[in-house]
Amino acid sequence: MFIHLGGDVMVLKKDIIAILDTKTKQASSTREFLAVARDEGFVKNISSEEKEKTFIITNKEVYLSPISCNTLKKRSQNVIFLSSER
Repeated sequence: MFIHLGGDVMVLKKDIIAILDTKTKQASSTREFLAVARDEGFVKNISSEEKEKTFIITNKEVYLSPISCNTLKKRSQNVIFLSSER
């Protein structure tokens, strides 16, 4: 199943490794990870005019999204709920 991350971006739920609030960027290890990912060209900013609220780490890229962690969590739970109904 796909999860909409914002803008025109959807990713497979199974490809998502972590969904983190941008406030966690304060940790030095997280800042270092994002700096390396940005230098290597893996960071995709999908929050065009809005400020990014989360970053989503997938097995291929890191997305900066304007959608909150809570909303993305609810979307992922809805995907599970909808797929289990069938």
